Amino acid sequence: MTHLLQRLLAAVTLTVALLVLSGTAANAAPDVSMSDVESQSQAVTGVLTFRGPEVVQVDPDSLTATIDGREHEASVAKSTSIERSAMLVIDTSGSMGADGMATVRAATRAYLDAVPTDVKVGVATFANTAGVDLKPSHDRAQVQRVVDGLVARGETSLYAAVLAAAKALGDEGDRSMVLLSDGADTVSAKPKADLKKATAAVRERGIRVDVVRFRTEDEETMNALKGFAEAGDGSILAAADAEAVGDAFQTAARALNSQAPFEITTPDQLAGRHVVRLEGTANGAPFAVERTVTLEGVAAAEPAAPAETADAAAPELATGGLPGWSPWPWVAALTVGVAIFLFALGLITPTVRSRRELRLAGIDDYVVPVKQWSRREGRDDGKAVSERLIDFGERRMAKRGSTAHTMLLINRADLPLRAGEWYVLCGVAIIVAIAVFMLLVPGPWVVGVIVGLLVGIAVPQVVLRLLAARRARAFERVLPDSLVLVATSLKSGFGLMQSLDAVAQDSAPPVDKEFSRALAETRIGTDIADALERMAERMGSEAMAMAVMAIRIQREVGGNLAETLETTAHTLREREVLFRQVKALSAEGRLSAYILIALPFALFFYMLLVNFEYIQLLWTTALGLLMSVGAIVGIVIGIIWMRNVVKIEV
Repeated sequence: MTHLLQRLLAAVTLTVALLVLSGTAANAAPDVSMSDVESQSQAVTGVLTFRGPEVVQVDPDSLTATIDGREHEASVAKSTSIERSAMLVIDTSGSMGADGMATVRAATRAYLDAVPTDVKVGVATFANTAGVDLKPSHDRAQVQRVVDGLVARGETSLYAAVLAAAKALGDEGDRSMVLLSDGADTVSAKPKADLKKATAAVRERGIRVDVVRFRTEDEETMNALKGFAEAGDGSILAAADAEAVGDAFQTAARALNSQAPFEITTPDQLAGRHVVRLEGTANGAPFAVERTVTLEGVAAAEPAAPAETADAAAPELATGGLPGWSPWPWVAALTVGVAIFLFALGLITPTVRSRRELRLAGIDDYVVPVKQWSRREGRDDGKAVSERLIDFGERRMAKRGSTAHTMLLINRADLPLRAGEWYVLCGVAIIVAIAVFMLLVPGPWVVGVIVGLLVGIAVPQVVLRLLAARRARAFERVLPDSLVLVATSLKSGFGLMQSLDAVAQDSAPPVDKEFSRALAETRIGTDIADALERMAERMGSEAMAMAVMAIRIQREVGGNLAETLETTAHTLREREVLFRQVKALSAEGRLSAYILIALPFALFFYMLLVNFEYIQLLWTTALGLLMSVGAIVGIVIGIIWMRNVVKIEV
C-alpha cells in the first residue's frame, strides 16, 4: 500500500511539473533589445525591438524604467512613427553559387512582403569589392529588381560591405541591418583592423545587426559574424537551405513589426554614460532589457511625418539614377535604333545625287543621249548594305578638310582601308563604346553616353596615330642600312633604278614595301626623285627627305652619288645614336609625365565604379563644376608643359 501511494505521489508531482514547465514555455520571456537611445529635454527616448516567431505587442501600463538604479516614469506607444531604415547586406561571392542567389531572391521577396510599409529598405552587396547598390528607399519593387540582378562571382569583402552599409544608414532614426554571408573576408589586406573598424561603426551608430550564417561552419567566419551581431545587439541565425534563409529573413521583418518607442521622464536632461533598464510584459510574457548608453543632449525632435507621407517619398538610388531605371532597355533601344538608321541610310543614299553629279549627268546626256531611267530602275538592288554604307562614308569624308591627313596616316600605318571604310569603322567604334559605357558606368545613363561618345571618338584616332608612328619609326631604323645597300650597288656598276630594286627585294620591312611602291610609280611615268619624295612625305621621314635632296643635287650638279649616299647614311646613323641616348636620359622624366597625366583620369574612372555617389559631386554641385573646369585647365597646361620639357629635338 505504501509503495502504491509513493508511485501515485510521484505521478502527481511529475504532472504538476510538466504543467508548470509548459506554462513557463508558453509565457517565455521574449528576446528584446534596446536601440536609438537619446536624451532630450527631461526625457530619454529609444526603441524596443522584440524578436520571436510572432509579432509582439507591449502592454503600455506594464512598463517600468530605472536609470542608474533610480526609478522613473516610463510610457510606450503601440506603434512606432519614427523614421526607420534597413539594409540588406548580401554576399555575392562565387561561393554562393546560382542556387544561393536564387535563395536570396526568394528570401528578399518574403522579407519585403513582411516588413512594415514605413521602413526604408536598401541593398548592399560584396564580392571582390563592396558597395551600396541601393540606398534605403520605399520602392519595394526597385529593391527586388536590384536583388534579382545580382550574380555570384569573385571573392568576399565582408568588412568593407558592413562599413559601407553602416554609412548608408546614417545617424538618424531606427536603423537595422540583415547580413547574409557564407564565408570569411578574403579581400581585406588588414583583416583584424578592418573587422575592428566595421564593428566599431556598427556599435557607435547604434545599428541592429541580424546575421544569417549561410552554409558555413568556418570558425573565422563565425567569430566575425558573431562580433557584428553582438556589436549591433542583434541575433545570429544559422541557415543551411532556402527554407531556413527565408525564415531568418522573415524573423528580421517581424522584428520591425514588433517595435515600440519608449519615453522615460527625467527631472533634468541627462548626459554621459548611464545604465538604462526597462521591464514590463509583452504578449502576456514578462521581459527585461538593460543597456549601458552614452547620452548626448539634443533638442526636442520635430514630430515625425505620418506613415502615408513616408510611403509617398520618392525612392533614392545609390547610383543617382531614376526610380526603376535599368540600362538594358536603353541599350537595346539604342542598338536597334542605330541599326535601323544605318540600314535605311544605306538603302536611301544611293538614290540621292549631288549637284555636281546632276551637272555631269546633264553634260553626258547632251553629248551622248541615253535612256532616262527612273530612280528605282537606276538603283543596284543587288548592292550589299555594307557597300552602301561605305559609299556614304566616302561622300562624308570627301567633305571634310582633315580627310587628306587621315588618309596619309592610314597609308603610313599600311592599313588596307579606304576613306569610307574608316568612316564606318569610327561610327561602329562610337556605338560600341556608348553601349559598353552605359553598362559599366553607374548613375544616369547620360553619363555613360557622354563618356562612351568621347572614348569612341578618341580611341580610333589614337590607335591610328600609334600604328602610323610605330611603322614610321621602323622605317627610320632600317633606312640607313638601305641607303648603304644602294651605295654598294652603285659602286658595283648598277644604275640607280637597279640599286633601288635591290633595296625593294632585300631590305627589311617596311622599307621594302615603300621602295617597291616608289618603283611602281616610276614605271607609269613618274620621275624617280618625285616618287622618292612622295615616299618621304608619306612616311613622315626627315631622313628620307635628306637622301632625296642628295639625289636631286647629284643629278643637277653631278658627283659621286654612292659616296653621297654613304655620307648621308653615316649621318643618319649618328643621328639615331644621339637620339637614342637622349631618349634613354629622358626616360625617367617621360615616364613621370605619363603617370602624372594618366593618374587623374584613371582615378576618375575608378571612382565612377566604386563610389559614384562621391564622384558625382563634381558635376552636380556648383563648387564641383568649378573644380572640374579648373582641373581640366590645369591638366591641359601640365600636359603642354611636361611635353615641352621632355621633348628634345635631335
